[in-house]
Order: sequence, then structure tokens, then C-alpha cells
Amino acid sequence: MTSLPVLLKTAVFTVLVPGTVVEGIPRVLARYDRESPTLDSRGARVVGAVSFVAGALLYLHTALRFSSEGDGTPAPRDEPDELVTGGAYRYSRNPMYVGILLLIGGQAVRYKSLHVCWWGLVCWLGFHRRIVEFEEPHLREKHGEAYEEYCDRVPRWLPTGRLTEA
Repeated sequence: MTSLPVLLKTAVFTVLVPGTVVEGIPRVLARYDRESPTLDSRGARVVGAVSFVAGALLYLHTALRFSSEGDGTPAPRDEPDELVTGGAYRYSRNPMYVGILLLIGGQAVRYKSLHVCWWGLVCWLGFHRRIVEFEEPHLREKHGEAYEEYCDRVPRWLPTGRLTEA
């Protein structure tokens, strides 16, 4: 059962960090961008809306997984005590980051902004570097063999179609 303090900390973190990355920065970037006609078609709007909704649902699912399965939050200083491997974490080791990137993609279409598209790429590169240089070594040290086995079963970013039993 998720505790109220953990949910409140998750909500505050979500507003401050992902909220800034997904809403604040794209809003500023879009001010300095001419609207892109490529991102203004009906098809682009549908893809953008689907991307945004899927990203929001994925982020919320993963944040709640952190609290219910691991008794922690997405904040690095308040991480789950247990290795979270259920739900979307069965298919990707980093679905929370995937959710954020989908949200940014939706924002790019919302603002019809190529600058926001570039922001998404910069975020992905930053996330990838953080994962490889900090998160994975930290999780290997903290969870040992359990994390190694998890890495063997689950891809870093997107599902590959090759799923094995947990």
C-alpha cells in the first residue's frame, strides 16, 4: 500500500522536475520558434495527442509503481528501496524516461515547434548519459545479481519483442 507522504513527494517532484522539462521549457522554446507547417497537419495533431496521452499515462503508471512496488519516488534522493520490475518495467528498464519523451513529442506538435523537437532529442541524450553513467552502475551496486538478471531480460529503452519470464 502506498503511503500518503510518498504520494505527496511524488506529486511535488513531478510538478517541479518533469513539469519543467515537459511544460516549462517547451513553452519558452516555442516562443522563439516559427510554427512549423509540418507539425500542423491533421495527422501530426493526432500523433501528437496520442503521444502526449500515452506519455502522461506511462509516466503516471511508472511513478505509481515506484511508490507501490518500491516504496519510493522518482526523485533520485528518494528512490525505491526495492528494484521495480513490474508493470511497464517488464518491457523497458526506463519507461519513465520514455513517458517523458513521449510527452515532449506531444508538446512539439502542440506548439508546432521544431525547437521542442530538438529539445526532445537533447533530453533523450541527457537521459541516456545519466542512465549509462550513473543509474545503471548505482543499481548494479545496490541490487547486485538481481539487477544483472533484470538487464539480461529487459532492454534499456524500447521492447524488442523478445520477452522472457521474470
